[in-house]
Order: sequence, then C-alpha cells, then structure tokens
Amino acid sequence: MKKFVLPLVAAALLASTAGSYAAGDLTYVVNNESAKYDPGTTAETFAAPIIGNTFEGLVRFNPENEVIPALAESWEISDDGLTYTFHLRDAKWSDGEPVKAGDFVYAWKRVLDASTGAMNAAMLYPIVGAEAAFAGEGSADDIAISAPDDKTLTFTLNQRVPYMMQLLTYTTFFPVREDVVTADPEGWTRDPATFIGTGPFRVTEFNQGESVVFEKNPNYYDADAVSLDTLTFRLIPDPATALAAFEAGDVDGIEAVPAPEIPRLSVESDGFMVVPALGTTYAFFNPHQAPLDNIHVRKALDMAIDRTDIVEFVLQSADTPALGLVPPGMNVAGEEFTEGRDTFGLSETADVEGAQAELAEAGYPNGEGFPDTLYVTYSSPPIEKLLEAIQQMWKENLNIDVAIQATEWQVYYPDVQKVEYQIAQMGWGADYPHPMTFLDNFVTGSPNNLNNWSNADYDAAIAAAKATGDEAESLAEMRKAEAILMNDHVILPQYHRYNYMMMSPEVTGFWRSSLNVPYFRDAEIAE
Repeated sequence: MKKFVLPLVAAALLASTAGSYAAGDLTYVVNNESAKYDPGTTAETFAAPIIGNTFEGLVRFNPENEVIPALAESWEISDDGLTYTFHLRDAKWSDGEPVKAGDFVYAWKRVLDASTGAMNAAMLYPIVGAEAAFAGEGSADDIAISAPDDKTLTFTLNQRVPYMMQLLTYTTFFPVREDVVTADPEGWTRDPATFIGTGPFRVTEFNQGESVVFEKNPNYYDADAVSLDTLTFRLIPDPATALAAFEAGDVDGIEAVPAPEIPRLSVESDGFMVVPALGTTYAFFNPHQAPLDNIHVRKALDMAIDRTDIVEFVLQSADTPALGLVPPGMNVAGEEFTEGRDTFGLSETADVEGAQAELAEAGYPNGEGFPDTLYVTYSSPPIEKLLEAIQQMWKENLNIDVAIQATEWQVYYPDVQKVEYQIAQMGWGADYPHPMTFLDNFVTGSPNNLNNWSNADYDAAIAAAKATGDEAESLAEMRKAEAILMNDHVILPQYHRYNYMMMSPEVTGFWRSSLNVPYFRDAEIAE
C-alpha cells in the first residue's frame, strides 16, 4: 500500500539526499478563490496559500510544528512572561525596501482600528490597550506596542499567554507597508505591483477566475534556500477535473482529491498524501431566524444526521465524525482537549427517536407544519453532495423538507456575514494549534461569530481561561465553554477533517501544515 499518513503536526515531503535537483516551474491546483488577500484583515482559508507563500512574520512554523525565527532573528521574554522584545534581521520587502520594526507597529494598530474590518482583531487583545482601542474606548497611542529603533519591536501583555509564540505565526501579526496600504486601501492586494510582501515568493499575475502566478522573491532574506523560479496556483473548482489534470501530467500537485478516488489512489499512487488537519466542518444554525430560534428544532436537526454514514459513504474518507466544535490533536496542560468530552446529546449515528421527540416538543410532530427552511452553502461539488445527504436524512428521519441553495464563495461569504440565513454551511480550520482558535470565534461580538450567538456564561468562561496562568484551570474553563456552546445546539457539527491531496514524487521539500497552508519555500523538482 503506497498511501502514507504524515504526523499530525505537519505534512511534508522532505528533501531527499539522493538525485539532483534544478530550479523550475511548479503548478499547484487550488479549488477555491479568495475574495481577500490582506494578511491583516482576512480570515478566509482560501487566502492562506497565497499569503503563506508571499508573507512572513516575526516567526514561522517548520514542518515539525516548531516555532523558528523568520523576520526576527532573536527575541527575549521578560521573567513575568508579559513583555516580548524581538530583534529583526536585515530583511527586505519584495520591492527591496528594508523591513522596519515600525512596519509591525503600523500593521498591528491597523488591525486594531475597527474601521479596517479585520476579522481576527481579537488575536491582539492580549496586548495592553488593544481591546479598548478596538472598541473605541481607548487610544491607539495607549496600545503597548513600540519600535525603539528600526530593528527592535516590543509589546506587553495584560497577562501571560502560553501560546503567544504560536499566535505570532498567524497572518494577523504579519507586517504590511503603510505607504502601500494607504495609497490603495481596497485594491493593493489585487495588483502585483502593490502586493508587496516579505516571503519567499512575490506575485507577478492575478488572473481572476484562473490563476495566481508567482516568481522567486530575490529580496527574500533567505533567497538562496528557494529553488523554484516560478510557482503557479491554478484554479480548478472541481476536484475530479483537477485529478485528471494531475494524472495527465499537466500540473504538479492538487490540493484536494475527489472522495470516490481515495481508495484507488491510496493503493496505486506514489503521489497520494493524507494530511491531518486541525479543522471541523459544521453548519451555523441562526438562532434569530425561525424555525431555528427554537432549541428543540436545532437539537432535532443535530440528532437526526448519521455522521458515520457521512464519513464512510458520502465522503468516503478517513475524516472522523464530529460531536463537538474543537477537533482532536491539541494538547493543553499535557491533556488532549477532547479526551473524555461529553457527547452533548449527539451520537455518531442518527438518534432518530430522540430527534423526532425533540421536533415534536418544538410543535412539529412527524414534521407536520414545519415551515420553509433554506440551507445555504458555497459552490463546491463535494460540499453540495454532503448537504444533499443531510437533506435526505432530515427527510427520512424527521419528515421535513429543507431546500439547498449554493452560490459562489465571493457572493456567499458576504451574505453569511450579514447573518440573514437560516442554516449556513461553514467550518473552521485552526489558525494556531490551540483550542482557543475555535472557541474565540463564539465570544459575543467576534467578527467570526457568524450566527451572532451570545451567551454571558460562555463569555465568562473564555475570559477566565485567558486570565489564569494555570494551564489546567484554563483547560477546564475552555471545556466548560465548549459545553455551553454545544448544549445550545447553535452549530451542526459534521466531521473533523483530513486533507487528501496529490503531489508529484519528483517534488521534494514541499509541506502542508495541519493548519492547511501549503509551503513551497523549500520545494525542489528533480531533474
């Protein structure tokens, strides 16, 4: 069997010591196109491949999931764990201008300006003055971020954050250039001439609906380590079409494999890769829209789907049924977060009798009188197939009809942000390997709280988890918060994800992280 499953922390094809390698051109297929490539403001997974290869921050992950130096060559943390001081290397932007500590100060304060619309501003809230500034209750001048000189960046936290170094690897903490951004705030990330970054590649072409083309960044601080001359991300929405292109030799890699082909490829292909992903696919129930404003309706829908059937027969994958928000694979205080977790009244197979009882409690016995309900999603053949299976389960188990509507991501996502739907397909992939990356999204007012759910007890538990310096206590508070969320049934958890992809065996040095970012910095193509 030629399939190989890589470690949970990362997936990598590490460079071989045998053979010879040459600079070259590599083409990689992506299935979705992002609407936004601004590292400071976006939260879109589909933007990660572009940003992850054109930008770097103070530190980065290596394939072993260790935090290593990037634009910072060294750093110190004060004895009380509150003040961080970073020393920048002699790095340049992709247009040759020097990277300065002030670029970070500008970028982070820009994220904390609410008018910018940054989706992950809460990541910076641990910094003194940050949350108050974002809320308009304090001045940006009071945010404890400073650049004593061009090579030194320092910031101070309100309390210890054990995962702060992991946070710093995320795009929200990447620098951006003030002169570039202010010259064209809305369009600078769509023009190769102004999409100025700090990473191993720089964009030469944005071909909307078709591709993004990169070239090696000659001004990258470690340019000698980059072998590829050009890199192309080709947009092919249908995974089956992408696989045909790969098997014909037209492309070097594809980010997703159609589910029906997984058994064959796992046996036959040296290029097949299984990449563990810290992600959960789920739908939002809108608790402000009938009939989802009734907890018994939400619980009935939650209980009536067969997650094992979804994984084994619909997805035909090694994904795992999801009964909670946080996926397995994250440890806090030496414990796996999901160990011993409650099922919240859910099961991996459908609890038909329990679901029917909940629906009757809501006033719809045997589905009688159930109102028109619409389940919206983004256009994606595998996801649409998944929703059709769920639709059929609800019909068979609850005798209700739920309509499905799919639209392109660029139209779909802004509509979901307005929270005007009844049920919306989404999910979340970890931004950093810690449960808080999932739990923070459901705090009242979070930009990623896309069903506007609010619970004071939940907010208090998250605040307590962040405030304590005791990791075991923090773990207990985070588990408490997840239970509050799940017992209110405001999401429909479906499965915890694995990624199935292809990469030519001739390509080495490529790796795709469990945070779902493909890295080409060290990729090489055999001669």
